[in-house]
Amino acid sequence: MIREHTAAVLALLQGAPGTTPLVALDGHVPAGRVPPYVLVYFADNDPEDRSLEDRQDRYVLWVYCHNVGGNADAARAVATRVRSALLGVVPVVAGRDCWPIRREDGDPPDRDESTGVLVMDQVDVYRLESVPA
Repeated sequence: MIREHTAAVLALLQGAPGTTPLVALDGHVPAGRVPPYVLVYFADNDPEDRSLEDRQDRYVLWVYCHNVGGNADAARAVATRVRSALLGVVPVVAGRDCWPIRREDGDPPDRDESTGVLVMDQVDVYRLESVPA
C-alpha cells in the first residue's frame, strides 16, 4: 500500500512550482549529487504492508523531507518549495479518499560539514491519510 501513496507524494514534489525542477530523491542520494534537493523518507502505520484492497481502515503515511541546500537560505528555499507542493494538497491515490496533506513537525536547518563541504538540512514531516473510496 505504501507504494501507491509514496508515488503520489513524489509526483507532487516533482511537480513543485518554481523556475527549475525540484529534485526529489527517494531515500538515497546518488554519489556526486550536489544540493539543492529534497531527500524523502517514508513511514506508515501498516506493519503488514497490506494491499489497498485488503486495507479497510485509515491509512497514515508520514513523509520525512530533508530539504538540503548549500547554506541555510538555500535549505529554507527548498523547504518552501516542498511546502507549496504538499501542504493542503489532496493527492490522488486509486481506490482511496485522501485528506489534505498536513505538516506535523519540523526542525530548523542543521549544519553538516562531514564531507568537507557545507550542507544545510532542514527537516519537515508531513502526514497523508486515506480511507477506502
